[in-house]
Amino acid sequence: MFIYEVWVVVAETMFQSRDPYLELRSRYVMNGVALHHPVTIERGENAILYDVNGRRYIDFTCGIGVTSLGHANKELINVAEEQLRKLWHVCVMVMNYRPYVELAEKLAKISPGGSEKQVLLQNSGSEAIENAIKIARQVTGRIYVIAYENSFHGRGTYGYALAATGKYKPYKIGIDPIIPGVELIPYPYCYRCIFKQEYPECSLVCLDYLEKWFTYSRVPLERVAALVIEMVQGEGGFIVAPIDYVRELKKLLDKYGVLLVDDEVQCGWSRTGKMWAIEHYGVDPDILVTAKAIANGLPLSAVIGKKNLMEKTVPGSFGGTYGGNPVSCAVASKVVDIMLRDRLPDRAAVLGETIKKKLNELYDKFKLVGDVRGLGVMQAIELVKDRKTKEPAIDEVVKVVNKAREKGLLLLRAGLYLNVIRLHPPLTIEEENLEKGLEILEESIKEVEAESS
Repeated sequence: MFIYEVWVVVAETMFQSRDPYLELRSRYVMNGVALHHPVTIERGENAILYDVNGRRYIDFTCGIGVTSLGHANKELINVAEEQLRKLWHVCVMVMNYRPYVELAEKLAKISPGGSEKQVLLQNSGSEAIENAIKIARQVTGRIYVIAYENSFHGRGTYGYALAATGKYKPYKIGIDPIIPGVELIPYPYCYRCIFKQEYPECSLVCLDYLEKWFTYSRVPLERVAALVIEMVQGEGGFIVAPIDYVRELKKLLDKYGVLLVDDEVQCGWSRTGKMWAIEHYGVDPDILVTAKAIANGLPLSAVIGKKNLMEKTVPGSFGGTYGGNPVSCAVASKVVDIMLRDRLPDRAAVLGETIKKKLNELYDKFKLVGDVRGLGVMQAIELVKDRKTKEPAIDEVVKVVNKAREKGLLLLRAGLYLNVIRLHPPLTIEEENLEKGLEILEESIKEVEAESS
């Protein structure tokens, strides 16, 4: 089954549910906005969602890693209400306001590395990536950007974010040509190494490719402004870059004066067991991009860069009417406070051990599970028809996701072939709900494997 055909499978089941809002969606929402689960959600409470028919679901999606502090978080609601009564909008390019600069200060202080930072606030991950690349090009005077195959950096714009996204289907279908200036290289996807090597005996041949082969056949590294990387590929299937790869990569980039742009849109905000995923690597990025969980669901993103870079930008060349909305900024400031106060990176690490243990048990029990990977509360299993050939089990993933939903668990697919099930529960999930969700996942895989044998 081709990747884009998986969406058709979901669409065909849409009207099996007695949900009038699905019919309204079909009539008034464009087809290009795909629907993963054919349900209409009415309300949520922390890790639990309720649809319009009153059905209850354990949420292992978090709106794609966004509601890390749970749905309808009361502390965040109170902050939003208070700010709504004060100020909705004035535009930070017209007048200054407290929530923007207060959040910028907090982000600069909690960002990784010891250097001074400055901040630009925008609305979405796509916008943040666009602006990170604009900054890199403007301050270096260089043209090219390197990104990774199987990556995801946004589809909300027709620019660098889309060009840097290393998957053609479904994101780039029918809208070629993509803008020039972005070169893609292989990600250290050790489970499916395109160089046919085994880690760690491989001696990082993929990094060797970047310096020796790429630079001579594609673009000399001295003409490259930045390299954009996810420490854990999100849409790519929760692939974790090896520690030594990232450390050696930073040395290589510094050698050629190439900026490291760390995309933490999905893997940031404590999800991996650290505030920032790059903290697992002990590397100081030149620019860090974040969004999603930053305001627990309100539109906001941030570009956090070293001050000696950010202060070189040209006044008026960056900004936006809504970037850094006062309400979103106020909520994001509270998100920072809660994560520090409640030591949520530590909690994510503990919950991650529970998840990892269960997923490893699933690997031992079911041949359908080909790989287990991830960090903290950002883990996944890759399903295959055969562990030796690693043939993607695409249909089986669809069946597992559908069965899990019927049993009251919402899951997400991911990966190059959409054969990966990723787990994205809130960091505040109750332990009993986490365990129940993992039990439902096991039951669903067991049933699908039995049907497939």
